[in-house]
Amino acid sequence: MTGQKPEVLAVAKLSPLLLPQVEAAFTLHDRLHESDAAAFAAIAPRIRAVVGSGESKVPAALIERLPALEIVSIMGVGYDGVDVASAKEHGVMVTHTPNVLNDDVADLALGLMLSAARQLPAADRWVRGGDWVQRGPMPLARKMSGARLGIVGMGRIGQAIAQRAAGFGMAIAYTARSAKAALPYRYLPDARSLAAESDFLVVITPGGAGTRKLIDAAVLEALGPQGILVNVARGSVIDEAALVDALERGVIAGAGLDVFENEPHVPERLKALPHVVLAPHIGSATGQTRQAMADLAFQNLHAHFAGQAVLTPVPECGS
Repeated sequence: MTGQKPEVLAVAKLSPLLLPQVEAAFTLHDRLHESDAAAFAAIAPRIRAVVGSGESKVPAALIERLPALEIVSIMGVGYDGVDVASAKEHGVMVTHTPNVLNDDVADLALGLMLSAARQLPAADRWVRGGDWVQRGPMPLARKMSGARLGIVGMGRIGQAIAQRAAGFGMAIAYTARSAKAALPYRYLPDARSLAAESDFLVVITPGGAGTRKLIDAAVLEALGPQGILVNVARGSVIDEAALVDALERGVIAGAGLDVFENEPHVPERLKALPHVVLAPHIGSATGQTRQAMADLAFQNLHAHFAGQAVLTPVPECGS
């Protein structure tokens, strides 16, 4: 990149691991579309790139206000907040940061499974609160090794979860848009039939309109009173009201949740349930992985403006 720095609009508070890289190479306008309508109107015709996180919203209305826009770079694997169809219609490339976070998300999924099964947060409270002394042993938990695991979504992260679960001797099955012949796991055609044959149901399918409330009351009923649900995908994939109801009524045994429908707001009824493990969307939240994500998000921007092919376009924009 030579000459005048391209102008970039940040549509989220950028990670401190990404911000210095963007500021050094570009002229950055931080969320002006939200904070200063007049200032945004003045700079909108010059914006050539948008950069944001996996939770960022880049709707058609915003894309249409940026006539010079060339690329949207998302620091995250999820990009369901980006109107990719509108971007393509306007000749805008969309990139994200897949693969570099596979291990962290898979590790967390196993951690939530084990925490929910063995009630580790409750066990910690049992010790700290004096219950061990006053009340004796905790109620018995459930075994995870050798149990049946159903995975909703069998992309790279789903496969990484399966590989880890195999170390626990789990019987693994999955559902996805289609069966993957190269995988040794059993395929079932839908989430409900998978839940009916699972002790643990882990959700790691992309968000978006096609998977909204995929895990509904019927799926939870099929999972049953001994079943544990884990979500490391998107909050939108689960019917959260149905989940709270199922947990309160004992339709399922428990849950481990890293994502929610209206983050960072979590229903009080969900917080009140002792057999639910809650995490604040930390699937990729390690220093090593977030640095790799920031570097890849920047490299996509740099490659585009250097006239090179971007490294990781979203599937709809090419391979």
